[in-house]
Amino acid sequence: MDRAVEEFGHIDVLVSNAAYQMSRSGGIAAITTDQLDRVFKTNVYAMFWLCKAAIPHMPPGSTIITSSSVQAFQPAPHLLDYAASKGAIVNFTKALDQNLVEKGIRANSVAPGPVWTSLIPATMPEEMVESFGQQSPMGRAAQPAELAPIYVFLASQESSYITSEVLGVTGGSPIT
Repeated sequence: MDRAVEEFGHIDVLVSNAAYQMSRSGGIAAITTDQLDRVFKTNVYAMFWLCKAAIPHMPPGSTIITSSSVQAFQPAPHLLDYAASKGAIVNFTKALDQNLVEKGIRANSVAPGPVWTSLIPATMPEEMVESFGQQSPMGRAAQPAELAPIYVFLASQESSYITSEVLGVTGGSPIT
């Protein structure tokens, strides 16, 4: 934050997109405290600290975009801790927006469905990787480039009247 403020004088857009997941069969009993801490520290704490550091440097018209997930709305049993962290991001974003709207700063979240990233083969059993994304109505996982336009839109002035929203990019899976 300090470097961005030093170079540009302020922060117009903050995108919080870090995530960690680890697929675990066996439900809650299979999730260690260390894993839960890692998931929440990466997915929730980091977002909180980024927002806290950026907001003092954000003028009216700025925007914060968090990355939640379809998992916040349709949690998979093997991603219990990850889904809970993404639900926390949705609620945090909506509450944060209510704190910032009077300052003219918007906060929204993008909720992707399955997206083919390096996180998938690194965190899922091989048999799940082979069919990853087929559960979406479109029958496939998204490519990261298919999510980029929604982030650009939310960062732009074309979305200046959109705030406190969660926009799904899910291949047809509902986020309700």
